[in-house]
Amino acid sequence: MKKIDESVLKEKDKAIEDLKKQLSEAQENWKRALADYQNLEKRHSEDRVNFIKFSIKNFVLELLPVVDALEKTHEYLQDKGLELSLKQLHKILKAQNVEKINVLGKDFDIQMMEAVSVADGKEDNKVITELSPGYTLHGSILRPAKVIVSKNVQNSKS
Repeated sequence: MKKIDESVLKEKDKAIEDLKKQLSEAQENWKRALADYQNLEKRHSEDRVNFIKFSIKNFVLELLPVVDALEKTHEYLQDKGLELSLKQLHKILKAQNVEKINVLGKDFDIQMMEAVSVADGKEDNKVITELSPGYTLHGSILRPAKVIVSKNVQNSKS
């Protein structure tokens, strides 16, 4: 048997170690690339869902002044036909996840309301009048409610 040169064995061992190291680096790069791709897919999917959920936002914002006008007209006329039409319109808005914000008697919330005026009242920072209703779309503020907020004059004088 021929004696194998030890330097050749060392070179082969070194080559094998280098190949193992390259393979390990390639596997790590592949795992990182796969994770990046999965994150990109997830972000894209979330963006699509949000686009679909909020694609009607501008349309609803243009529609809300019409709803306001119809509601004011109904308050004045008390017309049954107009009342039925408003109910249908509110049902359609609700189906699109557009919700009216209830504000009367609640504490003033700067996130959901816009204080147009302050008036005398029994308690501080309570909504006493709603001038224009606020709405949310999928839980996000679409339009803040315009309100009049109470200010307790007796507490501020003492």
